[in-house]
Formats: sequence, C-alpha cells, structure tokens
Amino acid sequence: MRALVSVSDKTGLVDFCRGLAGLGFEIISTGGTSRVLQENGIKTIDIAEATGFPEMLDGRVKTLHPKIHGGLLALRDDPEHVATCQKHGIDFIDLVVVNLYPFEKTIARPDIELKEAIENIDIGGPSMLRSAAKNYRSVGVITDPADYTPALAELKQHKELSLETKERLAVKVFERTSAYDRAIGAYLNQTQLNKTTDFLGSAQKLRYGENPHQSAVYIGKPYTQLHGKELSFNNIIDIDAAQNIVADFAEPAAAIVKHTNPCGAAIGAAPEEAYDRALAGDPVSAFGGIVGVNRPVSAELAGRVAKLFVEVVAAPDFLPEALVILKAKKNIRLIKTDFVITGPDVKRTNNGYLVQDRDKMTTTEKDLQVKTKKSPQNLPDLLFAWKICRHVKSNAIVLAKDGAVIGIGAGQMSRIDAFNCAVKKAGEHNAAKIKGCVLASDAFFPFRDTVDTAAGLGIAEIIQPGGSLRDDESIAACDEHGLVMVFTGRRHFKH
Repeated sequence: MRALVSVSDKTGLVDFCRGLAGLGFEIISTGGTSRVLQENGIKTIDIAEATGFPEMLDGRVKTLHPKIHGGLLALRDDPEHVATCQKHGIDFIDLVVVNLYPFEKTIARPDIELKEAIENIDIGGPSMLRSAAKNYRSVGVITDPADYTPALAELKQHKELSLETKERLAVKVFERTSAYDRAIGAYLNQTQLNKTTDFLGSAQKLRYGENPHQSAVYIGKPYTQLHGKELSFNNIIDIDAAQNIVADFAEPAAAIVKHTNPCGAAIGAAPEEAYDRALAGDPVSAFGGIVGVNRPVSAELAGRVAKLFVEVVAAPDFLPEALVILKAKKNIRLIKTDFVITGPDVKRTNNGYLVQDRDKMTTTEKDLQVKTKKSPQNLPDLLFAWKICRHVKSNAIVLAKDGAVIGIGAGQMSRIDAFNCAVKKAGEHNAAKIKGCVLASDAFFPFRDTVDTAAGLGIAEIIQPGGSLRDDESIAACDEHGLVMVFTGRRHFKH
C-alpha cells in the first residue's frame, strides 16, 4: 500500500505516519514534510524519486505529474486503466494525506503583500485532493489532522478504510477546496477594489456617488452607452436591477425600477405590450425610473417610453428608428446590454466584503407543494409573481394578475406592513384587479394575519416558501376562506 503525504499543518503528522509505516504503508512525501518524517525515523520516498522528475520553479511544480495523478485517478476495476498504468510504470496510490498552504492565515496578517499571498495559493495540494476524492472508492483522502486518529484506528482494525469513511472524507475534501477557492477569490477581489486609484485611467469616473458629496468610480466591463449624459452611481445599480428582472423571462418582459425595486413589471406577447402593462402597475412611481426590456426597442416602443420621463432605457438593442425618437430627448441614457450576468454577488461591509453566489434559483411547477384543499388554478401567475418577488427588497410582497405586477410592498420591517404597502399601491392604480389576483411572499408568514386580510380583499392564491412554526395556522386560514396556498420550500431574501 502507498500513501502520499504532503502537509503544511504538521499537527499529529509524525504519530500518524509512524502508524501508517507500522501497517506496511510505503510513504511518498515532499520537501518539508519529508524532512520532518525522516528526522523522526520514518522512511519516505521523495516525490522526485517517485515521478522520476525533479521539483522545479521554486517548488511550484512537484506533484503535478502523471505518475501521481495516474496513481490516484486510475480505476482499479477497469482493465484498460490497469494496463495503462502498468505500461507507463504508474503505481497505485491508496491514501492521500494533504492539507493546503495556509492562505487564509497568511492573508489575515495586516502586513501581507500581494506577492506573498499569491505564493501561498496552493495548486498541487487541491489537485491531489480533488483527484483522490473523485476516486474515493479506491483512494482514502485526509485533509484534516482531526481525522488522523480515527482513520488510523480503522486501518489497524480492518486493514482498510470502509467505503462509508472514504465517502465522508471525500465530501470533506470538496468542502475544504471549495472554501479555499472562495477565500482566494474574495481576497483577490478585495485587493482589486482596494487598488481603485490605480485603475482610474481605465475606469469610468462617475459624476458622484449615491449623493453629490460622495465621489465614485465604476470598475468593470464598460456599459455600451448609445446616448445621453454620463451614468451615475445610482443609474448603474438600477440598470443591474432592471436587467436581472427581465433576464429571468424567455417571453418579452419589461421592468421599471426605482431605487433597485421594481415599481412595475410584466410580460406580454410583444415588448410594447409588456411595457404598457408594467407602466400600468405604478405610473406615478415610474416617473424618473429605469426601464429594462429583454427585446430590441422598436420605434413603437420608443414612442411610448418617450412620453414618460425616464433616466435610462436598457435593452439588448435599439432599432435605428427607435434611436431617432429617443435621442430627441437630450438627457435620456440608452444602454445596450447583452444581459449576460456573471460573477458572484459582492457587498461591502465596514471592514471587508461579503461574497456569495448569485440567487439564480429557479422554481417550476414541479417544485410547488400544494398545502390547501383547493388546488391552484393560475400557476403561470403564481410563478410570475414568485420570479418578481426574488428581485424585491425584503420583506417583500408582490401582487400580480395576468402576467403583470399590480402592487409591490418592498423593504418593510414586517410582512404585514409589506402586504399593506402592496395593497395600497394596487389600490391606487389597479383596485379592480386585486380581486382574483395572486400574492407572493419572499419568506414565510409568521402569523395568519396576512392571509385573513388577503381573503377579505378577494386575493385568490398565495405562493410562499413555508417553514414557519405557524404554517398550519396560515394553511387553515386559507382553507377557511377558500384560498389556495402553495409552498416553494425556498426563500428569496434580498437585503
């Protein structure tokens, strides 16, 4: 049996490897790990001897070799794999013991420089861990010193690790390498942002930030601006919000955004229809907003948008006759966007950055759980309202009907306040449409009060994540009033 051992954290290493040697393991090792083991009387085979190739480039290249990864990835029960390994003199490796360069610990030092941080990005370590974990049915893989003692005990008792143990250790590896990569990405992203002044020559300097007394700069893929005065900090945030909403739909869609929240959104047979229906959702709030559509802007659509004061129109393209109409308005900004949304979601805190995956979770009919005696009759509207709700600041309530928003309650401290705000908005412009509409909530109802009030207004169907201790009360209230309630099983907080 062969074990490959290469660790930065040498806690418990000597006792563990002494135990492996006592069980007959041949130990391949690298650099400092090898020295520590040999100083403690544990025989090792140097990695250069195992590969027949010297370490090079100041240790950057040592384990990235077919004799290492072939020995890890070969399927033992595949005759062709076995024959290939025999042909090229590749010996199987049965156990990998690797932990990574201490990147997180290194960057925690206040005096760390970028060059040193980069040298602490491990390449060979994650590669070996991932190769071993991928082939976990044949290879045990340990990345946490806390697993040394139980693994050694199991090896002593059974001569090998159980499949269950190897599966558990493989999962732990992928969790570790994932966290390691996220830490590197977050650090490099922060480094990039901290060096804003170095990029001013190629960055887009903005007129000001959220307010005139704040300076601001945009760093990233340039916006394709076809007309209008320069973009502002707030314009860019709202363009992104509008873009994210309409990009969710395959059918023609339009959104009108103010302060990152949609005040109107709709789908239609054509973008002109979608825009008209989005505008009808809240024509007062739409004044001074950002319009986003997911189809090229036609002359007809341009003529309709030109009747309203808007800051920006964002679309995949503008037809020549549409540009003539819109360019007659001096200050309107026309942004051509490909609607390709990439990269993580990054937010600034007082002391650093929060980096997370984008909320791209989609919900389809098969994901819904009907909780009431009555079944939904309007699944398209339920799913439409749920998609819009994902883009509304929490606490969020969306009222919708016929593929259009009729009222939104955004950013409230309680769900009933968000509901009341949505009803007020709907009542101002769409009172007749409240009856029979659907309601979407970005998170569960902590009490049945929202259901009771919704029933009194004639709201017909509700979509929400579920998960409250009082879910049964809300479901019972729906049954009492003859409402439909479906759960999605997932929430969409947006802070």
